[in-house]
Amino acid sequence: QHYYLRHYSSLIMTEFDRAAIKSKASAACGWNFIVLMSRQGKIRLSEFFSSYTESQKKRILRDISADVLPRQAKMCNIIEKGEYKFIYRRYASLYFVVGAPVEMNELIVLEQIHLFVEALDGYFNSVCELDLVFSLHKSLMILFEMFIAGMLCESNRREVLQQIVEAEEMVEEMSKAGEDTSSQLDDGLSFQEQFQLGRKPGARGPRGNR
Repeated sequence: QHYYLRHYSSLIMTEFDRAAIKSKASAACGWNFIVLMSRQGKIRLSEFFSSYTESQKKRILRDISADVLPRQAKMCNIIEKGEYKFIYRRYASLYFVVGAPVEMNELIVLEQIHLFVEALDGYFNSVCELDLVFSLHKSLMILFEMFIAGMLCESNRREVLQQIVEAEEMVEEMSKAGEDTSSQLDDGLSFQEQFQLGRKPGARGPRGNR
């Protein structure tokens, strides 16, 4: 009887271990956040896929400004920060900084960042900082089309851009004369992202009714 109890308990522990390993592996497959920051420390895009308080987000942005921006070109572009690590690539005047779990492969993250940049280049025809300033919602649409909960779900650039074009065509068809077409794009954005665009969250319809 004691033998069967020990055997049964060992099986239970094995199942618990497998579940823990599986959850840890799944957690290490996605980004915690992504921040696009200029050389002057201006935030051009930020999206947090994991749950952070406002004070934690501000601290992360301060750490990026303090740890990433001063680094030289030949220095390692991986910075460990305890529970996560900064993995970044610089394109012209923009730093693409991803916060990833410590277990995640850095080379995979670097490749995913490059895929995102290629998609932006394909849409904006060689993306620049001004494109992100004046078309933030388009950049977020591309990001959300490629990544869900921080995990890469679509790596085909043509497929991503095709979905964006179809969404824009649908908005144009739904829009009526005198309506603010861009307000209909707010449906897929959070309140913070709508504030970044200078819009009132939840506002819909003609501008005269706002």
